[in-house]
Amino acid sequence: MSIQSTIEAAASTLPPSLARIAAVVRENPSIVIDMTINELAQECSTSVASVVRFCRAIGLSGYAPLRMALATELGKEAAQFSPRGAFGSEISDEDSLREAVSKLAALELLAIEETVSQLDFEVLDAAISDIDGAERILLYGIGASQFVAEDLAHKLLRVGRNAHVLTDPHEAIAATVLNAGPTVAVGFSHSGTTVETVRFLRTAGGNGASTIAVTSAKGSPLAHAADHALFTEVRESTFRAGAMVSRIAQLALVDCLFVGIAKRRFAETVDALQRTREATRALRG
Repeated sequence: MSIQSTIEAAASTLPPSLARIAAVVRENPSIVIDMTINELAQECSTSVASVVRFCRAIGLSGYAPLRMALATELGKEAAQFSPRGAFGSEISDEDSLREAVSKLAALELLAIEETVSQLDFEVLDAAISDIDGAERILLYGIGASQFVAEDLAHKLLRVGRNAHVLTDPHEAIAATVLNAGPTVAVGFSHSGTTVETVRFLRTAGGNGASTIAVTSAKGSPLAHAADHALFTEVRESTFRAGAMVSRIAQLALVDCLFVGIAKRRFAETVDALQRTREATRALRG
């Protein structure tokens, strides 16, 4: 897992003093290479001890290993992505449209590559088994995560699975307590701290459903609430409100789930896709 993705995933769970350091490093990773530990502490309005605690919180023994890890990572990425624009820095006012798009494309490509490379296939297989065996599949996310839930529901419905996207938090909780046969609940949240989504998974699990989390934060409440947690590895752009990079990584995981489910009943899936394609052909004019 890349050190930048590790920082991104940990950011939402850190205490305020460490979260400030994470925010500065996420916005400009090369600052660690350019500054001493004292200078970084001053830049983040915190102490040297807090910088050391930050390093330990992301799995490193101190500042020197952090500098080395970032220098190595940024060097590799600069070589890999230089044709698409400078990497390791955020989209800025000074970027041309081509440079901004190149930086975003690099982030999205890395998100897919790192998510797949760090995927726990035993957890993925267990999640696929639960979805495949469920009579009812409940999907819930808020904001951009809802669009990802809708994408999985669309795919599952096209192959005859009983999938429901729940768009209201009250509706979501109500659905989890109904006794409607074997149920799996899937919650989507980049931060893993969205209160409504965490409550949805916890309530579903408390009522006997199998639960799956799709998030980037390994120590998050959502991950702890799930029987199976699938993690994205992302570094969001400045324009976080658009949830661009995290959405791409979540969609990649959705496709991994769907491919695994489809392979369990390959002939049946192919037949269903062909039939639904033919049935909707006339609607396409």
